[in-house]
Amino acid sequence: MDPTLAATLGGAVGLVIGAVAVVASRWSERSGEEPGPTEPPLPRGVGDVLSVLRSIAVVVDATDAVVNTSASAVSYGLVRHGELVHHELRHLARQVRRDGKIREAELDLTRGPHAEASVVMRVRVAPLAVSHVLILAEDHTQARRVEEVRRDFVANVSHELKTPVGGISLLAEAVLDAKGDPEAVERFAQRILVESTRLTRLVQEIVDLSRLQVADTLHEPDLVDVGAVVTEAVDRVRVAAEARTIDLTLVAEDGLRVFGDRDLLTTAVTNLVTNAVSYSEDGTRVGIGARRARDAVHVTVTDQGEGIPAAEQERIFERFYRVDAARSRATGGTGLGLAIVKHIANNHGGEVSVWSQEGRGSTFTMTLPAAAVRPRVTDDADQPSAASEERALHDAHPDR
Repeated sequence: MDPTLAATLGGAVGLVIGAVAVVASRWSERSGEEPGPTEPPLPRGVGDVLSVLRSIAVVVDATDAVVNTSASAVSYGLVRHGELVHHELRHLARQVRRDGKIREAELDLTRGPHAEASVVMRVRVAPLAVSHVLILAEDHTQARRVEEVRRDFVANVSHELKTPVGGISLLAEAVLDAKGDPEAVERFAQRILVESTRLTRLVQEIVDLSRLQVADTLHEPDLVDVGAVVTEAVDRVRVAAEARTIDLTLVAEDGLRVFGDRDLLTTAVTNLVTNAVSYSEDGTRVGIGARRARDAVHVTVTDQGEGIPAAEQERIFERFYRVDAARSRATGGTGLGLAIVKHIANNHGGEVSVWSQEGRGSTFTMTLPAAAVRPRVTDDADQPSAASEERALHDAHPDR
């Protein structure tokens, strides 16, 4: 290559490299002197405040990215992979960021990836910094459910009260129209007595159930003899059973004790026995048993009725629910008896369950925590054995 040409090219390359170096140096200096716009930091202590809040808390920046959050926001499915999951929350955050006004809303939000699982959130969204927004949320699912139950309860009570009240009103008019016919007056008066008795029972059970729902636990429970409770409950129902030639067979172990309210427990067992008698055919047998198994006392009531369809068994403890509404009304049932049993059992730290097959009858079992170890028996002849109880229950239900 010509030496002159080579020198010229070398000089040109040097000039280009030098120019690039100067431009890069000046750009670097300018960048240091004039930094571009950055996201302003969160106020100090925000993380500490969020960690002690009882509400679900989320902080998002100008791009709706989550920059800080409480652990509950993740467990409730509001935040996933550093982003708000629900577009409703993002929309509220953008509105607050736009005008700086605090907003509140109650939202039905899905919990997790499955749309059928949802929660009711009471949300409050407020500006936190120049472009940051704070989202506070509280779970109101239980409050919503309680309100729906209360509303349904009032509607059901209103409906149930219309029947006996309306019946009494019509029968009273019939008595007035038949005042010259003593036999008709007597017949209508008997019907008024039946309806008024039913109304009294309904009102009493509504009061009892409301009281049980308010008191989730018992205050100052007493030591209760389960054998005495079962015996008294059977005695209360014996007249009604004898009127239909239904045999009540009772087998109860001695020394069964639980802590609780004797009157409430007697009401629960009475409701179970009454229910068994009401749904049994004339001339059949109802077996009542009480025994201890480990640390629990089991009270069982077995009937030889028509049984309960499997699809209905999960609902029979609901208030006002009846498997056979027509038969329940004919027998004076209110649809509250089993609901009361469930609440009494729960308030005593126990539970109630049902076994039933169509055509083979039903067995209801109330299980309660035992209060003490059963005392040792010296005379086996005076102590009902587990085998004798099983024989009695088998007599009441020979096909089981």
